[in-house]
Amino acid sequence: QVQLVESGGGLVLPGGSLRLSCAASGFAIKYVVMTWYRQAPGKERDLVARIQGSGGITNYADPVKGRFTISGDNAKNTVYLQMNNLKPEDTAVYYCHARVGGDYWGQGTQVTVSS
Repeated sequence: QVQLVESGGGLVLPGGSLRLSCAASGFAIKYVVMTWYRQAPGKERDLVARIQGSGGITNYADPVKGRFTISGDNAKNTVYLQMNNLKPEDTAVYYCHARVGGDYWGQGTQVTVSS
């Protein structure tokens, strides 16, 4: 049974950092493309970062390039999103996604950047 569980969200001041985790079960992350998306209130869900297998090729949306880093840990079967220099416009619910025969999503974790 495929399952994705996100954690690590919270309230942070502008310029601060957070690390999100996506713990996967039911499949091995090193064999699939793992993606972080985010959805702000009243907006569409947008791609943030993608990694092709643990330690593989990465891609980032322009608004987060140079500030966010996606990585994976095969042993823990977990994907991370390190977010630095956070801005108020990064406020959103962040979702982990995997395509394993079908599309699977986590429950989301709220990130709020505010002073």
